[in-house]
Amino acid sequence: MNPLSASREAAAATLLLQASRRSEIAPFIVMDVMERAARIEAQGGQVIHMEVGQPAAPAPASARQAARRALDHGRIGYTTALGLPSLRARIARHYGETYDVDLDPARVVVTTGSSAGFLLAFLAMFEPGDRVAIANPGYPPYRHILTALGCEPVLIETDAASRWVITPEALAEAHRQAPLSGVLVASPANPTGTMMRPEALAELLATAEGLGIRFISDEIYHGLDYAFPATTAAALSPNATIIHSFSKYFCMTGWRVGWMVMPAPLVRAVERLQQNLMISVPTLSQVAAEAAFDGAAEMEAVKHGYEENRLILTRGLPGAGLPEFLPVDGAFYLYADISRFTDDSAAFARRLLDEAHVAATPGVDFDPHRGHHFLRLSYAGSREEMREAVERIGAFLARG
Repeated sequence: MNPLSASREAAAATLLLQASRRSEIAPFIVMDVMERAARIEAQGGQVIHMEVGQPAAPAPASARQAARRALDHGRIGYTTALGLPSLRARIARHYGETYDVDLDPARVVVTTGSSAGFLLAFLAMFEPGDRVAIANPGYPPYRHILTALGCEPVLIETDAASRWVITPEALAEAHRQAPLSGVLVASPANPTGTMMRPEALAELLATAEGLGIRFISDEIYHGLDYAFPATTAAALSPNATIIHSFSKYFCMTGWRVGWMVMPAPLVRAVERLQQNLMISVPTLSQVAAEAAFDGAAEMEAVKHGYEENRLILTRGLPGAGLPEFLPVDGAFYLYADISRFTDDSAAFARRLLDEAHVAATPGVDFDPHRGHHFLRLSYAGSREEMREAVERIGAFLARG
């Protein structure tokens, strides 16, 4: 073969196999931790999983029974892009029962988990180059999805003075520096577990709307509130976009079903996107999700277990050597300060997993600026696992 031709073919092959620039986003580190933990378990190790926000309990019995009935019935076909009408109506009813909000089911969109909800919301609301504010620390895929879509995530630093939430003043200052198109908040938040008080959420939303900034509220941990009841942004403005999920409170992570509450003028835009990107959400998951609302008593018992786990950690970790962590208001996360031990949370988490077989997520997954001093611990497991985790962490820290 002609050397020149061979060189051209090699260059062409390289180009064909080159990933797009938009795919050059950071990994979701918690998934890497899960993989490393799985390797230890494959070798016979017993790992306590505190790295991933996944309930240990199954979906409510009512959901599983409904799915069985649907399978026995036979054919499972597509639904409309916006979701099963009966499920959308049941979700709207949930807002009346839980928040005393009269919600039009036409504003509800069923999604393939909250992840698809964020993707659809960002596509429907923002253009490439738009700046969208998010709290730091915060859930990594917020900034990763925005980046992949050509938007610019704007990290707003939070601290103890603000109870680790975005303040109206901080939002206005970020907007003054360069115009923002949107702001996304979460309460209860991941990874911190902190919540916005009702008046704080209302003030921030009013500030955003006054500045012409679109408001997205991540409410996937609603129902898992311990310090005080969570407030939905749907009660404060018809212009807010709500992202919710059946994954956390209803323990349906693998079913991949969630929902959005959209401002009425944007529903058709989301519908068009869903038609083309997903066609529809898996029908079996939608059937199960509708029935999950009948399992509230079962889910409240699971929530009570989280509250007990929360107490085990907040009371036990200080004695084990981790006395400093953010307010544990809701969700099932504890965000611990490990700065007395390390300035490399990734290396610390690897050692904790390898030596103590406790899987935790390094703070750098959630905060590229200060995360090297923090560790996120999920307490969604059993009480026995939480007690054992405290003992293992204490022994690990004592060894130095």
